[in-house]
Amino acid sequence: METKVKLYASCLKLVDERVAHIEDAMRNTQASANEETKSSAGDKYETGRAMMHLEKEKLATQLSEVSKMKMGLAQINIEKKNAQVALGALAITASAKYFISVSLGQIMEEGEAYFAISPASPIGRAILGKKKGDSFEFGGKQINLLDVF
Repeated sequence: METKVKLYASCLKLVDERVAHIEDAMRNTQASANEETKSSAGDKYETGRAMMHLEKEKLATQLSEVSKMKMGLAQINIEKKNAQVALGALAITASAKYFISVSLGQIMEEGEAYFAISPASPIGRAILGKKKGDSFEFGGKQINLLDVF
């Protein structure tokens, strides 16, 4: 359980860092747009403004996606002991350790690699609902589930 708590905290930290990075980029883009002055070459000015607008839209989309990740993390009851793979579970196989949460990729915790994956990801869908001792197929390989927490 302690490992799950640490993984959850790491996921929250990573998501918060992403939010801060995107918000910082949005502020910088807005500052650049405010500093843009209209030149005698009007087309250059309009092109610059359009590119900044597109950048702001891209950043807003990224912020929306990261906000969804944060909401997904908020749905996890980290204290729950899982008998089968579900949201918030830690699934151990011979080849990898998966924290079923949001798609953040590899997280190092206490010198070991864990993969924060979404239940909607391909591996997440394959492993969801499985219990300790079950096996599932992924990538053409049969994988045994050694433990679930």
